[in-house]
Amino acid sequence: MPEMRELATNGRRPIPPFTDEHETFRVEVRSFVEQELFPRAAEWEQARSFPNEVFGQLAERGYLGLKFPTEYGGRDDLVADAVFAEELARCGSGGLAAGTGAHTGIALPPIWKFGTDEQKRSYLVPGIRGERIGALAITEPGAGSDVASIRTTATRVDGGYLVSGSKAFITGGVRAHFLVTAVRTSHEGHRGLSLLIVERGPGVSSQPLEKLGWHASDTALISFDEVFVPEEHRLGEEGAGFYLIMANFAWERLIMALGAIGAMQVAFERTLAFVTASRATGERQAVRHQLAEIATTIEAGRSVTYSALRTYLAGEDAVREVTIAKLATQRAAFEVMDACVQIQGPAGYMVESGIERAARDARLGPIGGGTDEIMREILGRALGL
Repeated sequence: MPEMRELATNGRRPIPPFTDEHETFRVEVRSFVEQELFPRAAEWEQARSFPNEVFGQLAERGYLGLKFPTEYGGRDDLVADAVFAEELARCGSGGLAAGTGAHTGIALPPIWKFGTDEQKRSYLVPGIRGERIGALAITEPGAGSDVASIRTTATRVDGGYLVSGSKAFITGGVRAHFLVTAVRTSHEGHRGLSLLIVERGPGVSSQPLEKLGWHASDTALISFDEVFVPEEHRLGEEGAGFYLIMANFAWERLIMALGAIGAMQVAFERTLAFVTASRATGERQAVRHQLAEIATTIEAGRSVTYSALRTYLAGEDAVREVTIAKLATQRAAFEVMDACVQIQGPAGYMVESGIERAARDARLGPIGGGTDEIMREILGRALGL
């Protein structure tokens, strides 16, 4: 279907690692997002949540399992998952994109990579079907980005652990049926951390938090009060939690970069359409220059992100490339959204424009998944400094 490929790529050849098939898939995803999700974005933003049925809709099309093995109901195509992450930005709600991404891109991967077959059957399979929703619970009040500061404890008891403590800023933490939770099983710093799958139940409570943006996603303060977790719900070996957490960061940061590219692209397209419809604005040289700068920023971000994706897919150490991609796209996305608001003037400042929401949603980029400051520190070390 050449006409579909042209629609997705603007007539250009696919950029590796994307193929013609992936670009055809891009058109499919874009059509679904714009026709099925975008029209309800404002409603879900106002409701401060989106219904669980959305997970079912995504599962029906196979979108929740794109990167996971076929034996568990997935498609085994990481590149297709990258397409989905980029195109989901067109839904008009950073909260919706974050809410689905927290499940498929952050909570399920540790189970896929480090879980037993029984754990995969119990959590990954129904997760791919959209029947059970997961969240990753790592961050704690006052701990910030320092994973080594985790204080939630898991005390050994007969048959498992008793978990006590709290987690903060957990995306999907209100609706989640299970929580992939970082706990301290000993006092040995990084080596004292483990990952447990904690089921929703007695002793687990969630409190929704209000935010600047991402209104359609639920973000929670979670408390654990001597919650019993069976030993068979531990992911990997006891004490290996830090390494399991670090292993998941690369893909999380990549999908954040891809999402930022998608969000910037759609903001640019809609701002360009606004300018084109207003001859008085469109004829101003300054506005033309602003749009040229935005287009350059998007292409630069796309280039480094696709490069990082290629390195990651090749199985190489991609820490340096992924860190650069996140640094190059997150602050840039917020600045692009701000510029689009400015170009549209009073109209852009209104809720109806959608651009003001995009600006609020983009502000989390330099914070989530590792702050810009942490990213610079990681990159500096990767450079041998």
